[in-house]
Amino acid sequence: MRKYVDLPLHGGKAPYWLVKRMKGLAAEIFKIMISDFGTEECLRRIADPYWFQALSCVLGFDWHSSGTTTVVCGVLNDVFTSEFGILGAGGKGRGKKTLQEIEEKSGSLGLSENKIETLKYASKMTAKVDSSCIQDFYSIYHHTIFFDENGRWCVVQQGMNLEKRYARRYQWYSTSNFVNDPENKVSGKKEKDVLNLIDKKSENVRKTNLDLVKTDINKVKTELERLSVPKYQKTLDKWTGEKIMRYSSMPLYRLPKKVNWNALKKAYEYDPKNFEELISVEGIGGATLRGLTLVSDLIYGEEPSWKDPVKYSFAYGGKDGVPYPVDREAMDKSISFLHDIVENIENREKKKALERLKNFSVKKK
Repeated sequence: MRKYVDLPLHGGKAPYWLVKRMKGLAAEIFKIMISDFGTEECLRRIADPYWFQALSCVLGFDWHSSGTTTVVCGVLNDVFTSEFGILGAGGKGRGKKTLQEIEEKSGSLGLSENKIETLKYASKMTAKVDSSCIQDFYSIYHHTIFFDENGRWCVVQQGMNLEKRYARRYQWYSTSNFVNDPENKVSGKKEKDVLNLIDKKSENVRKTNLDLVKTDINKVKTELERLSVPKYQKTLDKWTGEKIMRYSSMPLYRLPKKVNWNALKKAYEYDPKNFEELISVEGIGGATLRGLTLVSDLIYGEEPSWKDPVKYSFAYGGKDGVPYPVDREAMDKSISFLHDIVENIENREKKKALERLKNFSVKKK
C-alpha cells in the first residue's frame, strides 16, 4: 500500500537555539549509528521517508512542514565531517554550486576521480528526473547529496507548489537506474494527472521519444504545430460536451509553452543510445519532454503514465508548538547522555559488557 505525508509550506527560519541543539543531538545520534551500523546504513536511512521524518521529530523540528527537509539537511550538512566518513553537498537554492562542493569536499574522503564523477552524475540525474521526468507542478528548490568514503550516496531534494502552498520531498539511495521505474521515494500531497515518464507503464513512450529525436527533428516540429489549436479556432467539444477520443488518454492535453529546439538538435547530433542519455543532454527539460510525449501519444498511440509516484513520530515537541513546545531541558539532557555514551564506550567489548549488565539487571527484577 502506498503511503504519503503532507508537507505544507511554512515560512520563517528555525531559531538559533533550536538549530544548535539539533546539531548536537544529530552528531551524537550519528556517531552511535556509524559505530554500530556503518556509513552505508546511515545513508540508506537518510534516504528512507519514514526514518527521515522520524529523525526530524526526534531533533525537535516540525513534524510535517516543508522545513523538515531543508532544515534537517542543513543540520546534517554542518554536522557531517570527514571524521564521520560522510559528507554533504548542496542545500536550499544552491543549484549548480552542488557539483563544485562535491569536487571540493570529496578529496578529504580520498575518493577517486571516477567516484567523484559518479557522484556528480547522480546529483545531476536525480535533479533532472524529479524536475523533468516527473511533471507534478512542484519546482525543485532544494537539493542535497550525502556521500561516504566508498562513493555510496543518497539524495534528498524538495519541490514546492506556491499556488497550493505545499511541498514534496524526493529521496534516492545509491543506484545506477534513474529512468526505468527506479526505487526513488516521493513524500507529499498526492496529485492527479502527473506525467510520470519513469514509471514502467511509460517504457514504450521513452522508446518512442528516443526514436523521434534520432530520426527527424523537423518532423517532430511539424507534428507539434499540427496539434496546436489557434486561439480563434473552436473545437467540436463546445457543442458536443465531450472530448474527442484521440485526446482521451491525455488528462492534461496541453502543449508546452516552449520547446528547446536547439537542445533537440544537439541531442540528434549526439545520437543518444537510450532515454537516460537523452535527458542527460543539456537543455532537454520538462517542456521539451512533454512535447515529445504528446507526439508519442497522439500521433503514435503510445500512452504515458499519469500515476503520481508519491508514497509516503514527537520526542521533544516541534518549533511551532505542535504537538507541543520544544522541551529544551529534555533535549539538552539527551544530548549530554548520548555524548557520555560515545565517550565512555571505546570498543565493542565494553558495549557487550553493558548489554550483559542490562540483561542481568532485568533478570534480577
